[in-house]
This record gives sequence, C-alpha cells and structure tokens, in this order.
Amino acid sequence: MSTAADTNITEGDISNDGNLHMAQSQHSRKAFCSVRHSLAFTLQLCNFAIFTQQMNMSIAMPAMVSGVALTNHSNTSTERPLTGAQAYGNGTLEKVMAVAPVYDWSPEIQGIILSSLNYGSFFAPIPTGYLVGIFGAKRIVGAGLFTSSVLSLFIPLVAGTGVTWLILIRIVQGLAQVVVSTGQFSLWVKWAPPTEKAQLTSIATSGIMLGCFVVFAAGGHICQTVGWPYIFYIFGGIGCMCSVLWCSLVYDDPRYHPFISKHEKEYIMCALKKQDCSSGWSLPIRAMIQSLPLWAILISYFCSSWPFSILMAYTPTYINSVLEVNLTHSGVLSALPFVTGCICVILGGFLADFLLSRTIFSLVTIRKLLTAIGVLTSSLLMVSLYWVRANTSVSVAFLILYPAFGSLSDSGVFVNILDIAPRYAAFLKGLSEIFVLTAGALSPTTTGYFIGQDSELGWRNIFLLSAAINIFGLALYLNFGQADVQDWAKEQPIASAGERLLMH
Repeated sequence: MSTAADTNITEGDISNDGNLHMAQSQHSRKAFCSVRHSLAFTLQLCNFAIFTQQMNMSIAMPAMVSGVALTNHSNTSTERPLTGAQAYGNGTLEKVMAVAPVYDWSPEIQGIILSSLNYGSFFAPIPTGYLVGIFGAKRIVGAGLFTSSVLSLFIPLVAGTGVTWLILIRIVQGLAQVVVSTGQFSLWVKWAPPTEKAQLTSIATSGIMLGCFVVFAAGGHICQTVGWPYIFYIFGGIGCMCSVLWCSLVYDDPRYHPFISKHEKEYIMCALKKQDCSSGWSLPIRAMIQSLPLWAILISYFCSSWPFSILMAYTPTYINSVLEVNLTHSGVLSALPFVTGCICVILGGFLADFLLSRTIFSLVTIRKLLTAIGVLTSSLLMVSLYWVRANTSVSVAFLILYPAFGSLSDSGVFVNILDIAPRYAAFLKGLSEIFVLTAGALSPTTTGYFIGQDSELGWRNIFLLSAAINIFGLALYLNFGQADVQDWAKEQPIASAGERLLMH
C-alpha cells in the first residue's frame, strides 16, 4: 500500500510534468485488464447479485404458496414477474411441494410480502449518499451487499416462522440493496478518467440487466428441480462471495490500492488532476434546488425509469396474455430483452468514450445524442408493440430491441451527474434513486389500472403514455442539460473566504 510520502511524491511529479507522465502511461489507458476495469467488473458482479436478490422472491412465490394464485396485484414493479414463473403449471407445483415447504398465503399476503422490499427504500438513498461522501464507498456499500446476501440465505428459514418476520427481513434487505445501488456511484469520481467514464460505469451497471436475465431464465427451473429455497441459497451465496471480492479488491482511491501499477495510478491522477474530486462535507442545497441542469437530469431519471419498470414487471404478462406464447417458454423469452440490454449497455459506454477521446463531439453533445437516440428509438419500439401484436416474432424482436436502444441513455443522462457535480456524486445519485423508485412504484400501478379498465386498449394506452413521459424527459434534458462542472459544485478557494473576513 502506498505511504503518504509516496503519494506526495507522485502528486508532485504529476503537477510538475503531467504531460510526460500522461505520455508514459498511454498504454494504461488502452489496457482492458487494468485495475480500474477490474473494479468495473467487480461492481458488475455486485449489481448482478443485488438484482437477482431483488427478483428471486417474485420467481419463487408461485412455488412457495399452496395452490393460491397471485391475481391482479400491481402496486410495485416486483409483483408481475410471477406470471412467467407460473408457467410451470400444476405439475411443477406438485413436484416442488414434495421437496420444499409450501404456505397458505392469500393473494393479499403475497402482495404485501413482494411489496415489502420497497417499503423502506425511499428513506435510504439520500442518507446513503451523504454517508458515502464521509466514510467512503468501500465500507458502506460492502456492508449493504453483505447484509442483503446474508438475509437472502435466511429467508427460507424465516418464512416458516411467520409472515411478520419475513416482511421485516425483506424491508431490511431492501434498505441494504438501495445502499449498494446508491453508494457505488461515488467510486468513479476518483477512479474514472473523463475519457473512460461512460465505459466503466456501463460495465458496472450492466450487472443489473445480467441479473434480470439469469433470474428470468433460470429461476423457475431452480424452483422446479431442487425446490424454491435454493433460489435464495444460490443467489445469496453468490452475494456473499461478491462481498469477499469487494473487501479484497475495492479501494476508494487509486492512490491506496496495493495492486495498482505506478503507470496506471499516475494516468488516473493526471486525467483527474483538474477535476475537483474531494467530497463535499456541506451541501449547497439552495443552489441545487435552483439548478436547471440538475433538475433536467433528475426528471430524466424518472421519465426513463417509467417504461423500464413496466418492461421488468410486465414482460412475462405481455408475452403470456397478449402474444399467447406457450407458457413453458415464456421465462426464456422474458429474459432475452435483458441479455441484449446487458451487451448494449457496455457497447454504448465504449461508443461514448470513443467519441469523446477522438474529440468528434463535445461532452454535452455526446450525452444528449446518446440519450436522444436511446429515448426516441425505444419509445417508437414500445408504441409499435400494440400494432404488431398479431405477429409474435416481430413483437418479441421489438421487446428484445427495446432495452438494446434504451440502454444508450446509461452513457448519456444517467452518467451526467459525474460531469456536473463530481464532489456530490454520491449524494446526488441517492437523490436520483428517489426519482427512480417513485417511477418504479407508480408505473406498474398505472399499467395495472389501464389493463384492468380494458385488457386490449389498455396496452395501447400504457405504451402511448410511457412514450410521452419518456420523450418529455428527453425534451427537458435537451433544453437544460449541461456537462460542465456547476459553480455550486466547485470548491470555493480558502483565500477568498479570508478576504471576506478581512473586509468585515
């Protein structure tokens, strides 16, 4: 591990001859097997673990209940995926009952259990962002990941003790998962060079899509063959292993990483030396409230999350009820959109950084261009689903292409907080999670209402509404979005403060 003396020497070398060190470390920028890329893949695994733990109860619930079907509960985005897992039918249920306990939970109780993961989520993002800014992401995120994973292992045991304890564990688990999804963002403030910011963050966030794919594709099969408890054991165990990797490999600052090469460390520090990366202890709340570029990002988070939450929650339902696909294959078909999304999230990040490194466009133009392509194309695909529903192949193709194009926003507006306010990245990421959670709570409820009013025209209306909301967010972002560090996010010089005191 680097000592303080080593750090000072390195910083001095960089400030005296930054161009020389930049030239010496060009190979680090191109090396895909760098420590910073290893950090991105570690975060990808952590996001994979957390998202599989978010979804596993939805997949396991049909096998956990004794002949009780979950009907028409759409308060949260975690409830609808049950339809895909129910594809296995009565034969599967009987087989699962033979190897695992089942419970006589009413549809109302099932809905409460599934919703409980989100009960405390709204209270966690902002405190998490603030604490990460003080104590660092390694401790806070590591604790959240370990807590969620261990609780996942105990869910089969707790389920037999009563619904109350199960709901309490789910609430705590939801809080821990928000800690992970919110706190990790601050790592890139000190680890991601400007020309690699999009690719590194996109590799990390692709774990979300990968988790959705694996849960949809394999979750039902696990419940069918070895019993529903193993869906919690397997993904909880993966999370525990990721916790070990996190504690071993992740450091808040590249200067203190024991395995990083001198050239890579110098390259990162050279790239970030003009950027104020120090965490802010005090928050300029008033300036944040008055910042139109920040509001454009936050509202875009809400608008983009609205259709994505519907995709997560209702894809199995749409495939089963509208396309009338064989229920046995609905799980795999429901998983396909997420594997394309996982691939395209990463490709979009590399595209953004390629355009930036070649100075083809300015940073703000790249952010807005990728966001516009992602929003407009995905909205067109979503709206078209209603008119191509008679053709199953075309409908499935559109469902697969939707996240492929929509994921371009991950390299656009979703990474823009790191551009405009790196000092407060953790706190603002927590604030943005509030908007994401709000969209995740409202959009499935609205979808359930439209479908309940008219099972056929309801899908058309929800597709049109989702596209309108998404395009509204895009219009706001195109008008007010920026990529320069905002004045309120810059550290004020100490000298100027002293001058003000002397004046008084």
